[in-house]
Amino acid sequence: MTTSHGIHTIDTGFVRPQFDAAYLIVENGRGAFVDCGTNYAVPRMLTALDQAGLTPADVDWLILTHVHLDHAGGAGELIAQLPNAKLVVHPRGARHMIDPSKLWAGASAVYGEAVMVETYGHLRPIPAERVIEATDEYLVDLAGRPLLCLDTPGHAKHHNTVYDSRANVCFTGDVFGLSYREFDQDGRPFIVPTTSPVQFDQKELHASIDRLVALKPAAMYLTHYGRVEDIDRLAADLHAQIDAMVELAHAADKTSQRHDILKDLLADLYLGRANAHGWSRDKPALVDIIGMDIELNAQGLEVWLDNQKKAA
Repeated sequence: MTTSHGIHTIDTGFVRPQFDAAYLIVENGRGAFVDCGTNYAVPRMLTALDQAGLTPADVDWLILTHVHLDHAGGAGELIAQLPNAKLVVHPRGARHMIDPSKLWAGASAVYGEAVMVETYGHLRPIPAERVIEATDEYLVDLAGRPLLCLDTPGHAKHHNTVYDSRANVCFTGDVFGLSYREFDQDGRPFIVPTTSPVQFDQKELHASIDRLVALKPAAMYLTHYGRVEDIDRLAADLHAQIDAMVELAHAADKTSQRHDILKDLLADLYLGRANAHGWSRDKPALVDIIGMDIELNAQGLEVWLDNQKKAA
């Protein structure tokens, strides 16, 4: 899908349709990708180039919001197809793109080698000379079009948001939450924060959201999923839910079955807000759509709880 200002939304095909997006920005015959999905998304990325009238040699940049594998798992394979492109990534994430062995080992220890290969494909290292570490306010030049990398922690410590001043939009990765089109009501999006493990930070996430809202963007481009507007309302919804989720985590922490109870409490929170938004389906239907996100949010909140205890 193409919008104004040469921005193309690419469905990476991860998990289900309209779940995981990457973006292609085209300016004066040159291209920049923002995020890339998994290895299995590479053909879709190349098809998007062709549909935009570009060749792989016309791409100057692959910019990653962060190195979680649904955003960056295919970076090595994609860069190998783009002879002139540089990878732009937060300094904390760069080493994992140059040598992804620790990233792979950590995830494989949780999910198993076979599941990792089936879900993401093998991670391909990227030559160090093709990797640029984007510190806060690093400016990427796409054929004269400035793309500003902003350090936006809270979801992950290695998270950048890309601000495109030409279009006055932000490519937010996961820091501005999740908004699936199944919940839209009369074109109005519904949004949920993402606190997936292991680096959720309540204060930092609030601050990052406020930093983006202060830019007064016309829209946010989310990885999960697509373009959303009505920014002030969505930001207020995110702030309220972040605090509510932390309260639920503290409540569940007092029980003997913390994880299961927290998941149930989160599902009730999101269902109540979705119903108030006008979405009229029930809890099983909600879990069918965002059950994986509820699981990851619960895990991330629990890691945060345990870290708070260690720091006390």
